Amino acid sequence: MSQHPLWRPSTTRVANANLTEFMDTVNRQYSLKLTNYDQLYQWSIDHSDAFWQTLWAFASVVGDMGERIVERAPDFPNKDSRWFPDAKINFAENLLQWAKDMPNSEAIIFSGEDEHATSITWAELVQQTSGVAAYLKECGVEQGDVIAGYLPNIAQTVVAMLATASLGATWTSTSPDFGVDSVLDRFGQTKPKVLFTTDGYHYNGKTHDNLAKAREVREGVDSIAHLVVIPFVGGATLNADETCFNAILKKPAPELTFTRVDFDSPLYVLYSSGTTGKPKCIIHSVGGMLLNHLKEHQLHSDVKAGDRVFYFTTCGWMMWNWMASALASGATLILFDGSPFYPDAGVLWRLTDNQGVTLFGTSAKYLEAQEKQAYLPMDEHKLSTLKTLCSTGSVLAPEQFDFVYDNIKKDVQLSSIAGGTDICGCFVLGSPISPVYRGQSQVRGLALDVEVFNNEGKPVQAEKGELVCCNSFPNQPVGFWNDPDGKRYHDAYWGKIDDIWFHGDYVELTQQNGMVFFGRSDAILNPGGVRIGTAEIYRHVNQLDEIIDSVVIGQEWQNDVRVVLFVKLKPGIDLNDNLERKIRTTIRTSCTPRHVPAKIIPITDIPRTKSGKLAEIAVRDVVHGRAVAQLSALDNPESLDQYNHRPELQE
Repeated sequence: MSQHPLWRPSTTRVANANLTEFMDTVNRQYSLKLTNYDQLYQWSIDHSDAFWQTLWAFASVVGDMGERIVERAPDFPNKDSRWFPDAKINFAENLLQWAKDMPNSEAIIFSGEDEHATSITWAELVQQTSGVAAYLKECGVEQGDVIAGYLPNIAQTVVAMLATASLGATWTSTSPDFGVDSVLDRFGQTKPKVLFTTDGYHYNGKTHDNLAKAREVREGVDSIAHLVVIPFVGGATLNADETCFNAILKKPAPELTFTRVDFDSPLYVLYSSGTTGKPKCIIHSVGGMLLNHLKEHQLHSDVKAGDRVFYFTTCGWMMWNWMASALASGATLILFDGSPFYPDAGVLWRLTDNQGVTLFGTSAKYLEAQEKQAYLPMDEHKLSTLKTLCSTGSVLAPEQFDFVYDNIKKDVQLSSIAGGTDICGCFVLGSPISPVYRGQSQVRGLALDVEVFNNEGKPVQAEKGELVCCNSFPNQPVGFWNDPDGKRYHDAYWGKIDDIWFHGDYVELTQQNGMVFFGRSDAILNPGGVRIGTAEIYRHVNQLDEIIDSVVIGQEWQNDVRVVLFVKLKPGIDLNDNLERKIRTTIRTSCTPRHVPAKIIPITDIPRTKSGKLAEIAVRDVVHGRAVAQLSALDNPESLDQYNHRPELQE
């Protein structure tokens, strides 16, 4: 690991950073002499109550904070702590507060594959939110109800979320590249009252229908009483029981009001990838999302009022929720929906130049693809406004660090950030006052006692192990939907080590207090930085007549992970081109294009445990030449032999 930084912030940048101002605030309030990030980090975990209380005031949170900062439970003080138990706040009120100071400035700018940009001002954003909120009230929506979006990443999606949040209701969303069955697996659990969708969407130069799928979802989820359609591609005819989004906005909008709720009231339901069954529905709180995202944007990413924040994401990924919160810091959202390589590899960099993007967010796979295509943004674009480049979703290889500084911009804070849907945030992030070292994330998140534990459950440094968090934090999930006793939630994160959050990433804490990631330590697939659950694939592949059973893994391949599907076929059936095409089409149609395997390989037996569960991790270990743990737990351990040294996996 290189000991020489690839980037150091200038003296001017350090002096002007939000993080420096925050550290000065802490020094004044608590009579301290903190001078660098490591010192501030240590203070923040030693005095996390004081940290979050100070951040509330520093970030100008709108609402009543209450007297108590945290209420710790006697049995599980980390897992069951309640932050700001007396607080009353509204998420939308905080995101829209900047409309008072800069009503005519741009709040959201959208650009698609046609590269035609449209914008709405802060005043227009408030007006549109008010109109949609009034419509939702007419539909009987109130605090506790769920509103869903089956939507592309457009301005109207943000409006629908803000309108939902203004009422104290709960927002959940997924993107139109998800098949109907995958959406039913999600919304069928959370039971939304209203569904927002578009007539279609654009991807890779083609227009795709979305309304027909949304109608199927409505039919399959009996709780959906209202379907609102946003005209996006044009030409669709709505049914009598469907409402046009534009018609809602044409009605006179009343003054927008906000329902203030408890700090831990549900704001979002996000979904796990569905590895062991239907996706888990993870409930995130109003206060946890607001306060944590303010921390991550203002302190770790140096987002200021007037900045322009872009993240290449869909509404089915937590980074959409993360990005939307940048409004709370007075930033303009730069939205893009479509292929990041259409009409060519420069589309997102032209967007950066044209819209003055200051924070550019993407995935490691995107940066690798740019490099493989020999597209060098530095040669084609000015990127004069770009201050911070964030990468997440999968491991950012050291070579991609080189590519960024050699071919994108030399003076940029490269933040390799990592966390997850589980916390809708990050455990490791960037620091605008700290150097960037090749191949490692800059810092652990403030007020998060992130450690690396070895197999004995002991903290280690400069040694690979499991990422854990040893203290409580406000953006812990409220819990899981339909988990009344909390057992599934407890088992998912808190059950492996008593009252310590076990995240499931295989990492190493470096001598510079940065972090290196080696991938997930569980069976989740992660091609191109997109988390994929194996159960979603099984539910559709195993229904095909030709297939008896299947097992899917992620194979580490060329600094990424590719999906490999092993299929057990019926006697007399061969895996020919037609069957491969049928399998791929089924997965692409029922799930998403990202679920489609890179390799499909026939086998004769699939390992299972004695209780009948698929032994995915055992298969993955054999494919990678690693020892298989607990062979005795398998009912047919001899089946693993046929996964070893497969020539198909070397090409």
